[in-house]
Amino acid sequence: MTTTFVTPKAAPAKEVEKDASMLKQKQMMAAHYERLTRAPETGEKVCATFVPGNLNELIMCFDLVNNLPEVNAIQSGLRRQSGAYVLEAEKIGHSEDVCTYVKSDIGMMSKGNLAPNGKKFPDPDVLLLSYTGCFTFMKWFELLREQYKCETIMLHTPYMGDGKITRNMIEYMVRQLKEEVIPKLERISGVKFDIDRLREYLKKSVKAEDDLVKVLQSAKAKPSPIDAYFGGIYYIGPIFGAFRGTDDAIEYYKFLREEVEARLAAGLGPVTPDGDMGKEKYRLVVEGPPNYTSFRQFWKMFYDEGAVVVASSYTKVGGVYDFDGFRHDPDKPLETLAEYCLGVYTNRSLPMRIQMLADYIDQYQADGLLINSIKSCNSFSAGQLLIMREVEKKTGKPAAFVESDLVDPRYFSAANIKNRLESYFQMIEQKRASSRAAA
Repeated sequence: MTTTFVTPKAAPAKEVEKDASMLKQKQMMAAHYERLTRAPETGEKVCATFVPGNLNELIMCFDLVNNLPEVNAIQSGLRRQSGAYVLEAEKIGHSEDVCTYVKSDIGMMSKGNLAPNGKKFPDPDVLLLSYTGCFTFMKWFELLREQYKCETIMLHTPYMGDGKITRNMIEYMVRQLKEEVIPKLERISGVKFDIDRLREYLKKSVKAEDDLVKVLQSAKAKPSPIDAYFGGIYYIGPIFGAFRGTDDAIEYYKFLREEVEARLAAGLGPVTPDGDMGKEKYRLVVEGPPNYTSFRQFWKMFYDEGAVVVASSYTKVGGVYDFDGFRHDPDKPLETLAEYCLGVYTNRSLPMRIQMLADYIDQYQADGLLINSIKSCNSFSAGQLLIMREVEKKTGKPAAFVESDLVDPRYFSAANIKNRLESYFQMIEQKRASSRAAA
């Protein structure tokens, strides 16, 4: 039996409202995909890597173009192409339980490997994996290595099981950078490593990181001028991808900060696809990735109820800058790359994640925690019921659980999610009423 995805024809949709910063980010991503797909013509070499532990500053030291497979899968999901890619991957033997980012990527390769601009992705010259808590990434790169027959570089990142970064961890990673990663990148690229060049990129990273933190922390205001989950996906795109360490990133995050500060001064809430959100009724912290195949519909379920996400864990997978104050340090260039990889959200233990979410609820005066459990993402979904119970205990705020998937449309049930969200908002109202009665 064959499953076929049919996209129903809908009435012409209202034009989607976007901040100027969202449009700017879209232009940046389009320019990057153009550069990436032109690499065979320009002679630039390509490095495929992942968002968590993304060493973009180091990659740029070797004049390599950054390609991020999970970002490509997200783009396919937003364009509603991923469903067919996932089916294609399952047809050639990949299990239903495998991460759908992986299956979307594998399926896309078997169907022409076309980028969002309609041009073919170039084959990578090197695969660089800075392993950060997700075992799937390692298996994914094994599949890509088999497909592309190119060199693979593994930077092993110790897991923060005890909740802290030790000197031994940093030294272990720096030794790998010096003895394995850098020499191989030199050989593959033909470019000699220049540590001063790395320092300059890291200085630029810090400027962009400072402005991103100001944007994220603006959500402490009431009303919040941003949505830190749905809107946050746009905000993290450049810095978690191919732009950290560049002048483009500095310019973008300065532009974004000024835009958000203007909304803050005017007392405005977030911009949604349907325009200004209107009155803020609920403030949430969200754990887990969003669903991308129905991204706008999912977001609408929140803003229609006046719910804004003031902090989220998913927007920390490429760096937890706003929580523990991490910034790249140009004075310790290799050590700071190690600390960055060690500190990303997916490399943190469950007790660390629990404390982080509880602190977000307190610091951002949130009404509670919502978990979006992703069927095919073990890196996030493992332990989420424990997280939910422990955060409730620590904060006294209600928590709820919805389920979907990353880029597989078969596992997004709009009616089910909407019902659970409505029940959760009723729980929040009941909690508020109980608090008023007790006072």
